[in-house]
Amino acid sequence: MEKTLEQESSDCLKIVLFGPESTGKTTLAKQLAAHYNTRWVPEYMRTYLEKKWEQQQEKISKDDLLPIAEGQMSCENKAAKEADRLLFCDTNLLEIKVYSEYYYDGFCPPLIKEHAIKNHYEHYFLTYIDTPWVSDNLRDRPHDRSTLFRIFETELQHQGLPYTILRGSNTQRLQSAIELIEKLLKETT
Repeated sequence: MEKTLEQESSDCLKIVLFGPESTGKTTLAKQLAAHYNTRWVPEYMRTYLEKKWEQQQEKISKDDLLPIAEGQMSCENKAAKEADRLLFCDTNLLEIKVYSEYYYDGFCPPLIKEHAIKNHYEHYFLTYIDTPWVSDNLRDRPHDRSTLFRIFETELQHQGLPYTILRGSNTQRLQSAIELIEKLLKETT
């Protein structure tokens, strides 16, 4: 099981879209991948939970955390092999860790904690809560977005990870992200 949470080495720079639900992560991941003509990694947790709900009418439990983490890393490792210079991740194990600890009173499987910190990403885009809330069958905390945003930012600070807060319209966020990515690309060539 431990191997399934490891990040395989690749030549691409990995950028994570990170933050509370309904803050534009998926939209931005798709836009950035299209702009740079590369791959993006969808949030596996959403796919997993939608399928579970359709088949069993059950919500997430602690038993789902490791399969979700394994699925996320499998998708990321596959996409990294196909990406061109950049890979945009619509969440990662650190996001799963934050949500696990939030929903389960501080509990997170040790393997997820270990690999959430061990796996490397070039930069995190922390999406702010100034986007409209969009309800769906999985989102359940519209009034906790401020609290969750602070938790996500505190986690990045605690881990000493490089991040930028993205605010404003989709166009403003995209432009800010592209400007920073261009700087990262210049630094790595």
